Amino acid sequence: MNKSLPLLTAALLMGAGLPASAQTENSVSDAAFQACLQRLAPAAREARVSAEAYARFTRGLTPDADVLAKLDNQPEFRTPIWDYLAGLVDDERVAEGRALLARHAEVLARVEQRFGVDPATVVAVWGVESNFGQSFGRYPLPQALGTLACFGRRQGFFQGEFFSALRILQAGDVTPERLVGSWAGAFGHTQFMPTTFERLAVDFDGDGRRDLMDSTPDALASTANFLAKAGWRGGQPWGFEVRLPAHLNTASEGRRTKRPMSEWIARGVRRVDGSPLPDGLGSAGLMTPAGPRGPAFLVFRNFDAIYSYNAAESYGLAIAHLSDRLRGAGPFATPWPTDDPGLSRAERRELQGLLIMRGHDIGAVDGMLGERSRDAIRVEQQRLGQETNGRAGQKLLRALRGG
Repeated sequence: MNKSLPLLTAALLMGAGLPASAQTENSVSDAAFQACLQRLAPAAREARVSAEAYARFTRGLTPDADVLAKLDNQPEFRTPIWDYLAGLVDDERVAEGRALLARHAEVLARVEQRFGVDPATVVAVWGVESNFGQSFGRYPLPQALGTLACFGRRQGFFQGEFFSALRILQAGDVTPERLVGSWAGAFGHTQFMPTTFERLAVDFDGDGRRDLMDSTPDALASTANFLAKAGWRGGQPWGFEVRLPAHLNTASEGRRTKRPMSEWIARGVRRVDGSPLPDGLGSAGLMTPAGPRGPAFLVFRNFDAIYSYNAAESYGLAIAHLSDRLRGAGPFATPWPTDDPGLSRAERRELQGLLIMRGHDIGAVDGMLGERSRDAIRVEQQRLGQETNGRAGQKLLRALRGG
């Protein structure tokens, strides 16, 4: 597995063992966890975690079975791409991202000068990863990674991340109470895994610490450093939406099947507005994430750099599209091949309000459609004669708006 894949999806892509749900509650006992931590102590010392630090940072740890239940829950691969992008690239996020581009213009200009990555791309990663620092995650990393290092599949991978998290605490870059993040161990404004932090995080504000939790300059510069090391080419596009000729067979095409632009021109591919393709940009792969009837994109090396941040094409497309929107571009020209498009976060909050008005106890109106929201959606779908799948789309929202 390519260890340069830093974030939670990278952790999930490795191997195909039994799902975490197959773990019994008895197997995730505190006694078994403590025995595992004792077994890992010699390996931790070999991994440059001192005995004193290991004892201090594992003292009082208890296992968290919740993280095991999430091992096989990957929205990038389960969710229709029109739902996935509707929630990640909406008008709210674009407006907030543009405001942050202006607020951090001086830092972003210095970041671009040093690493060669443009401000819109860096801010797009920030927006997709943590909603611009508003959603870091709630899991203490030693507990979450310690649990994953001892139970479930891919324990070897998570042991490495667990030891890395302990080294970060040992070095004093982040304090124990601030080292919280996703259930899989990603943390900070742009959600680095611990080993990625150790390799690529930078101290950009000059305070002597690499702090992705409380230093926006450090986080933005570290993100640009990651992309630069992944092969980002300054001044080059990630790709663009295209129009395909009716006869073009896309079955053998993909992000990794790069062809010279001259070949795409000869095969009749054009910009989505009908203008000719630009030549001289190098080779590009044809990506059709929803099949040939949906939006199509020619993607270049810079898209591969984004993809390496979290190995899912839908994730890469979210960042790429958000970066374009931050530069002033509009939505994709080609509609997704569905008669029930996804909902923006504002529309999801509206839907939750309508569910509450109908007597459903779904908790907070936050735009996050958790299990209680999905249960309520199923009830309303059944009442309305719609497919009862718990999915929130435009059809359901329109029906509930109509009373």
